[in-house]
Amino acid sequence: MSKIQKIVARHPYGFSLLAGGLSATGFAPLNLWPLTLAMLALWMAILIQVQSRKAALFSGWMFGLGHFIIGLNWIAKAFTFQAAMPEWLGYVAVVLLSLYLAVFPALAALGGWWIGKDRPVVLIPALAGMWIITEWLRSWVFSGFIWSPLGTIALPLGRMADITMFIGSYGLSVLLFAGAGGLWLLFQKKWQAALPLLFVFAGLSLWPHHQATPIAANQPLITVVQPNIGQQDKWQAGYEEQNLTKLAQLTLREDDKPRIIFWPEAAIPDYLETGYPARYYYGRPPEFVRQQLSGLMKPGDMLVLGALKLEFDEAGGRAAGARNSVFAMDAQRELVGRYDKAHLVPYGEYLPMRPFLSAIGLSRLAPGDFDFWPGPGARSIDLGKFGKAGIQVCYEIIFSGQVVDPENRPDFIFNPSNDAWFGSWGPPQHLAQARLRAIEEGLPVIRSTPTGISAVIDAQGTIIASVPMAQAGRIDGRLPQASTPTLFARFGNALPLGLAIILLLSAIAIRLRAR
Repeated sequence: MSKIQKIVARHPYGFSLLAGGLSATGFAPLNLWPLTLAMLALWMAILIQVQSRKAALFSGWMFGLGHFIIGLNWIAKAFTFQAAMPEWLGYVAVVLLSLYLAVFPALAALGGWWIGKDRPVVLIPALAGMWIITEWLRSWVFSGFIWSPLGTIALPLGRMADITMFIGSYGLSVLLFAGAGGLWLLFQKKWQAALPLLFVFAGLSLWPHHQATPIAANQPLITVVQPNIGQQDKWQAGYEEQNLTKLAQLTLREDDKPRIIFWPEAAIPDYLETGYPARYYYGRPPEFVRQQLSGLMKPGDMLVLGALKLEFDEAGGRAAGARNSVFAMDAQRELVGRYDKAHLVPYGEYLPMRPFLSAIGLSRLAPGDFDFWPGPGARSIDLGKFGKAGIQVCYEIIFSGQVVDPENRPDFIFNPSNDAWFGSWGPPQHLAQARLRAIEEGLPVIRSTPTGISAVIDAQGTIIASVPMAQAGRIDGRLPQASTPTLFARFGNALPLGLAIILLLSAIAIRLRAR
């Protein structure tokens, strides 16, 4: 055992925490993926030396704690926009969330160690298989929070991310474990086992990513608007007209060719549906608001924008909740479709245990007096001659295998979002996950956000055009065409879970054969 190995062996939990923290630097915006591979290799070197299930579990938990505290640091920024709560609470929230999320790497470490124990060639596939399963669990346990799955790190690595269309983003992590495992075996001078893993990883990494697919001339014209309206101005009283002016200036154009115009999540504070008690319209009835919006459109246009919908009590006179919705409106001021966000953000859009938490002075981060209600799930909106739009509002786009209605496959996915309170790390990470959804489903993704990063992504995950963070701008062009349904689009997360089972069974078989 080398001197370095002895030092690591004496402090396994401290080095696991360090390895986890540095592994998160592989995500956007830093994209230090070689450091992620090195830290995964270090973590495997630690796990192979621990002597008990408890030690393996705690090593995995410390790795996850460091990984999530660094990777999710942007969450603390959201608390700076909520005057009812102290700013320092944001950092406490990041740590508390990480304490919970670290349970999943801990379970992966326990399972991988139990199968692999003191055999590196067994630990690598066992840990990779367990990681896939625990990431999938993280996507739905307690409503799920699967921000930045490990496979997202593969996006800058040549053709590696393209494998997502076959095994999903959870399955993609096996390639990162292969590369890290190869480094670990190479350090141990086990050339025969290391070289095949490194060869596969290097081959996919060095194979250049495909060029953007040419867009057919008959594809619909689109305009994506990014008004650069900060969170501090979005809901301020008296800013309504100023914010609408920013949206209008970026929407108006001279040509008369029909197009789809995309605005961000909750683009306007007004209600677009009729039938509410008059006091809820604040002197701006929906007919007036729709007339304002249609004045920005040309004949044949379609405006797709985020706005709120109210839900009323049984008597119909008092609002009991709201929905974070996306509306499609034509140039004749008719609403032709609506989608209600299904995956709501706990503490952001609704307050769990509201009576207790409200009593101690806590509130949800998004402004308002009542909670949002969830919609029914992935749905497609028929936009007539423009095709069908699948809608995923904000962080809904991170849930692999849950973004498309399989019974009514859309022609593209629209992902309106408000990343204005995501700090500097959140928006590029959000964009990266949207790219993975495009590859998985074989569908282009359109993103419109108030402050960035807005983008047009083709069905292979290539960014066709984008507007940088903290800038006002628009994207004009044609909608990229959809690909034929991918293998993942047909079978979903059954594919990465099947891969995980194969990896675990292979690890067990290798171990039994070695005995």
